[in-house]
Amino acid sequence: MEYDVVIVGGGPAGLSAAIRFKQMADAAGKEFTVCVLEKGSEVGAHILSGAVIDPIALNELFPDWKEMAAPLLTPVTENEHWILKEKSKTGMPHFLLPPLMSNKGNYIVSLGNVCRWLAEQAENMGVEIFPGFTGAEILYHEDGSVKGVLTGDMGVAEDGSEKDTYMPGMELHGKYTLIAEGVRGSIAKTLIAKFNLRDGKEPQTYGIGIKELWEVKPENHKQGKVIHTQGWPLDKETVGGGFIYHLEDNQVAIGFVVGLDYANPYLSPFDEMQRYKNHPAIRPMLEGGRRISYGARAINEGGLQSIPKLTLPGGALIGCSAGFLNVPRIKGTHNAMKTGLMAAEAAFNAISQGREKDELDEYPKAFESSWVYKDLHRVRNAKPAIHKFGAFLGTIYAGFDMWMNSLGLGFLLPWTFSHDEDHTCLKPAQDCTPIDYPKPDGEVTFDKLSSVFLSNTNHEENQPCHLKLKDGAVPVDVNYNLYAGPEVRFCPAGVYEFIMDDKGENPELQINSQNCVHCKTCDIKDPTQNINWTVPEGGGGPNYPNM
Repeated sequence: MEYDVVIVGGGPAGLSAAIRFKQMADAAGKEFTVCVLEKGSEVGAHILSGAVIDPIALNELFPDWKEMAAPLLTPVTENEHWILKEKSKTGMPHFLLPPLMSNKGNYIVSLGNVCRWLAEQAENMGVEIFPGFTGAEILYHEDGSVKGVLTGDMGVAEDGSEKDTYMPGMELHGKYTLIAEGVRGSIAKTLIAKFNLRDGKEPQTYGIGIKELWEVKPENHKQGKVIHTQGWPLDKETVGGGFIYHLEDNQVAIGFVVGLDYANPYLSPFDEMQRYKNHPAIRPMLEGGRRISYGARAINEGGLQSIPKLTLPGGALIGCSAGFLNVPRIKGTHNAMKTGLMAAEAAFNAISQGREKDELDEYPKAFESSWVYKDLHRVRNAKPAIHKFGAFLGTIYAGFDMWMNSLGLGFLLPWTFSHDEDHTCLKPAQDCTPIDYPKPDGEVTFDKLSSVFLSNTNHEENQPCHLKLKDGAVPVDVNYNLYAGPEVRFCPAGVYEFIMDDKGENPELQINSQNCVHCKTCDIKDPTQNINWTVPEGGGGPNYPNM
């Protein structure tokens, strides 16, 4: 199937790019074509974010989005920042926070519903969207430029044979292919390595976000209220924090983010989230309520210095495939959408000039002069400072650095801190203290399997495992023996477990791939980089209804 532009990923970046491309084509009276591949069962099925969004990019895409009934229903009305200790909280006065941390004019949303709305607008403009189809493999021209993508085969059995439902993948060719898979996408990872897009750049770093959606008692709900927290339950060497967002209809989104540069292999991000909910300032909000959804996903935390080269012959990286999250603001949707707009504009101009399969040089130039670059430049040292100096001193430095940039004095702090890759930060188990997590009570705190059930995760069981081990001996010989099997804890979905024999000896790694919520944490944090996350059969994974 031939298109002018092929987009892999139906998130905010991919859909914004498709819409902008068609807007420009329609304005010019040109019959240009664009398609979007989405591996989830529907657009929005795999979308998970806090989410408080800055509408700046949406204002550019659809200036009349309010009249168009976009699902931004809850403006932020109240903003609090708490520093937690185990039994207490201290509210940080808002005037002490850098102005960029303000949420004035922002909205609390279900990002999945925003993407569903964007998909509706795109289809109304003639964009072809293919949900349930994975971008499994990149296709190349003979000169090495990107030709398009091959979708994954359907109906392949675990042993590799063809089932009765077998359907081979299809080739989607485009003059340009935009990669918008989200964090740590398998195609983006391949292209970054093949075209050396990280040369001269810092490595990307990540966090893992655990999120639950609750329906709370009316007296515990205040629509529009936003709370961010730092401190407990994490130790002073671990980066992370929590969020509590009060949406409409007595719903509260509560989540916890742990930087994947943590050192203790006994740490479990899932269990840190459960422990977080037990804080005396938080538990009363949830008591008597009902947990209605659960999910997890990795987020980019490397910032400006970790953004790879954005273009390659015949293609470009947009959104979280490149990593435009503003870590201190805990916001990336506005930047992802804007990069989609800029790449689409570059692609339209190139195709209008009769070009194809070359590099879209206009896109990185537009990025460097955009508000996205400014947004990231002024916070570039915040996350690495905390990793470098620890939670207390690092937070003080990060605040000072951001204040200086907000006051226009950033030129006095011209340096940019570097990063370590997350998987290199784990210490041997013998050098660390095990963490005793409380057992779930089934009322406010829960176990992994009951949580995965609420994510509506489903995979066809008789299919090849999409979690590939480069060496089958490494999980026991290295991960278990040296790091006490950290994959059991860093996975928030119970995918990995070590099975013992009758004597409680001779561990073997069992992979429950049907539980996978596609968060990519295993691909990122595995200390030997032995796990390679690949796409399963299209349509598999979580089905988030309102996340």
